[in-house]
Amino acid sequence: MSTTARGQQSARDLILDMPKVELHIHVEATLEAEMLLPLAERNGIDLGYNDEKAVREAYEFDDLVDFLNTYYLHLGVLTTEQDFSDLTHAYAARAAAQGVARFELFFDPQAHTRRGVPFRVAADGIADGLRRAEGEFGVSTGLIMCFLRDEPVSSAGETLDEALASGVDLLGIGLDSAEVGFPPSLFTDVYARARSEGLRLVAHAGEEGPPEYVWEALRMLNIERVDHGVRSIEDASLVEHLRDTQIPVTTCPLSNVRLRVVDSMEDHRAVDLLRLGCCTTINADGPAYFGGYVGDNYIAIAETFEDLSWGEMVQFAANSIEASFTSAAEKVRMRADLDSWVSRNRVDLQATL
Repeated sequence: MSTTARGQQSARDLILDMPKVELHIHVEATLEAEMLLPLAERNGIDLGYNDEKAVREAYEFDDLVDFLNTYYLHLGVLTTEQDFSDLTHAYAARAAAQGVARFELFFDPQAHTRRGVPFRVAADGIADGLRRAEGEFGVSTGLIMCFLRDEPVSSAGETLDEALASGVDLLGIGLDSAEVGFPPSLFTDVYARARSEGLRLVAHAGEEGPPEYVWEALRMLNIERVDHGVRSIEDASLVEHLRDTQIPVTTCPLSNVRLRVVDSMEDHRAVDLLRLGCCTTINADGPAYFGGYVGDNYIAIAETFEDLSWGEMVQFAANSIEASFTSAAEKVRMRADLDSWVSRNRVDLQATL
């Protein structure tokens, strides 16, 4: 990636400034090390860390299971509405600084209710943080409730019941946590119920699980976006289907490298999927744990794939707008903002970064 681009801005600065939407972001995984200890102290919780250095060492892990063990331990500091509001606001500030005009935020209510934190405490706190973010940063937002696929399916149904009864403003539902051994087909009934309630449908599939899981999520859950989906590349007919239907794929490069889904950034398939005509997007997943926010993920792709053009970089951003669950009018406005960014910075879409 070149050190400079249009005017005095570096290519990195331009990428961060480029308008974009984030579609795959877990609020609980935005809990930065520097926020963890103050929250633990505020709530009288001993995590067993002596100092921030020990905390940062805990943010290193070997695989998805190792990550999840650390992740769930750290969730213990989130106990009040204010905690969830502050966490959400802190993420929004970092995202807005990296060009995010809209984000559709995941949260995992079962991860909180099973440790005694009521659904409304988490949901209302996050909703308050979203309202604060919209007013302060001028972003638009949506909230997607994810089910933990390694919890009993009955728990997902109970969680949906509670969410619907609560009146919390949900955009949609998703499916996350450990993938292998927990195929999407287990959740067919709860997804059908959510669809009947007018909720939008997404699911993690094809991260660690095989392409067959992506097919199941598409055919049995009727999802509208595939979260991760990088293993779709292993099935040519699946790639063709994703291309023809333009069902978005929300890839998360830094996460996939850190969790050993791929061996290195050079092995990541986001660019391949984009060039094959799929509606591929770039996202952060869990930036506190995986090494960067959404703009950092764009930069990691740009630094790795030296033949990537500015046109392809802009296409990732355009796809993120098109793949969002916002109104048609807001999509028009965001696409105009992206076009204006291209014109204002005199970006040569044919040039490599």
